[in-house]
Amino acid sequence: MLELKQVIKQYGSKTALDGVDLKIPQGEIVGLFGENGAGKTTLMKCVFGFIPYKGTITLDGEPITPKNITRLSFATCEHSFFPNLSPESHRQFYQEHFPNFRDKRFRALLDFFELPVHKPARSFSTGQKNQLEVILALSQGADYILMDEPFAGNDVFNREDFYKVLLGILEPNETVLLSTHLLEEVEHFIGRALLLQKGKLVGDVTTLELEEQGKTLMDFVKETYRYKADRVVQALKDLTGEEEP
Repeated sequence: MLELKQVIKQYGSKTALDGVDLKIPQGEIVGLFGENGAGKTTLMKCVFGFIPYKGTITLDGEPITPKNITRLSFATCEHSFFPNLSPESHRQFYQEHFPNFRDKRFRALLDFFELPVHKPARSFSTGQKNQLEVILALSQGADYILMDEPFAGNDVFNREDFYKVLLGILEPNETVLLSTHLLEEVEHFIGRALLLQKGKLVGDVTTLELEEQGKTLMDFVKETYRYKADRVVQALKDLTGEEEP
């Protein structure tokens, strides 16, 4: 169980996370949603201890330290791989440092994305770099795989196919926490949706609950955010000075 209790993060006078309480058991596929600046990336960085925060974050009741952090992996759009190393060199490095490294999965995903095996990562396109980042996170052998906007630069067909592949390769003990703006694309892939707004966790629902209520994920987000359907009409009216007919 990955658990956050009253997690608070401030950047100067700005509150990025405001008392977040959250439990994520193993075996879930969870979507993390929210507008820009809602705190999604900050939350993930706090889990890894990349930035200081107030509150507690534990893994099976224990603080996250070098002893258990290999149970977590991170695919970030900021990239964490070694740009001068090839995928093959990354494979060798990960094999040496992560005892549960999934070599078969790594090779299969490289083939799936058709990535060059022996070229340095710095020569890759943005989409290819993000693909390598995701492959490494999925192959590390972690129980909890956190992904922060991992599909930037990838076309819709690559993304759709990848969701199907991911569902097919995940084992029962593997958990994915996926931060993305692509709500419609991941709606049928995730089992649970979390919604952040201004640093607060304002929504937590399973997709089964939404289905039973006859709602889509977008319906849930709009209702929780109190989205105003007429905001575009009103903005155009204010900008043009025209009255509605």
